[in-house]
Amino acid sequence: MASPSPAPATDLSIIDVDAHITEPHDLWTSRAPASLKGRVPRVVGSGRERAWVVDRDVQISTTNPSSVVAKDGSKSRGTEFFGFQIEDVHEASYDMKARVRLLDEFGLWAQILYPNVAGFGSQNFMKVEDDELRLACARIYNEAMAEIQQESKGRLLPMALMPWWNIAQSVEEVARAKAMGLKGIVMCSDPDSIGLPDLGADAWKPFWDACNDTGLAVNFHIGASETAFNMFGRAAWPSHGMRRKLALGSAALFVENSRVLSNMIASGIFDRCPNLKIVSVESGIGWIPFVLESLDYEWAETSSQREMPLQKKPSEYFRDHVWGCFWFERVAPTQLIDVIGEDNVLFETDFPHPTCLYPNVQEYIAEISADWSETRKRKILQDNAAGLYGIELPG
Repeated sequence: MASPSPAPATDLSIIDVDAHITEPHDLWTSRAPASLKGRVPRVVGSGRERAWVVDRDVQISTTNPSSVVAKDGSKSRGTEFFGFQIEDVHEASYDMKARVRLLDEFGLWAQILYPNVAGFGSQNFMKVEDDELRLACARIYNEAMAEIQQESKGRLLPMALMPWWNIAQSVEEVARAKAMGLKGIVMCSDPDSIGLPDLGADAWKPFWDACNDTGLAVNFHIGASETAFNMFGRAAWPSHGMRRKLALGSAALFVENSRVLSNMIASGIFDRCPNLKIVSVESGIGWIPFVLESLDYEWAETSSQREMPLQKKPSEYFRDHVWGCFWFERVAPTQLIDVIGEDNVLFETDFPHPTCLYPNVQEYIAEISADWSETRKRKILQDNAAGLYGIELPG
């Protein structure tokens, strides 16, 4: 049986910038108006045959809780968790009061939360044909997340879903998220997958202006579109078994965000929006130096400046606009921080997903930060995230 490592004796309020909520089965139905209770996301069926459906009978997700932490505290390290249901997993996966208690056991002050059922970029809602119903699905979720943030007294900080299939609605939802006190948004990385303009097109300028003006961080979680989420697609050869497919698919997802960030930099968005803040979530940081170096090199080799006259070298935008997060890496946090920049690095646990640090959070932190200065520890484990997301620290 696994148990969380003891909290350290430290004056730091450690912030975990990527964890997930296993959505309670009544998250939408308990908050929907009567006219929508039979159409918003809900669980139908019984036992392991249950499914998340929306509208009349459109399945948008299984009811697997996406948690590898079992009810008894043990951790699944294979594929057994695919058979878990909500009754089988640790209560902190879905009960946010239990999550706060677990933060205390882990020695963490606050945690940024991301969805499961909607997809990491709310792309699963595109299975719904009714635009008004899709919007209601996102808005009800965001209202529920604002409740969680308030009830946790600012220790659990869910990111707001965007109705990215409609640019005008997305602009409105940025303002609504800000008004509700939410600290950032979850964005789909590839709206062009459904025929919309890509995120660098002029049509998205009102959205980027809204994010720039509100100061809300724009989070690109790995797998944030049908294009980007490819865990069991092309990453692994067909001859591999499920365990190898899971391993290779997961690793491939981590580096997929290099494509998203590279396109953001090359689009010129940051010249138009000088206050824009972008986070590459659950993607690690080891790839960042190579990608930035290769962008600079290829930008010059291809004379791309003639097509998009950027005000800076591509790599220079990272320092002012982009943050990356790590959790299991050992090489990058100990050897590459000076190259990446200690002001642009964040810490995460990915609880309760596969590859999460549970239960050895403090052991990992102690190992990778052993040679860090106190200034570096404070920045990466606390201050960077607190400033980025506007998190109030205790004391």
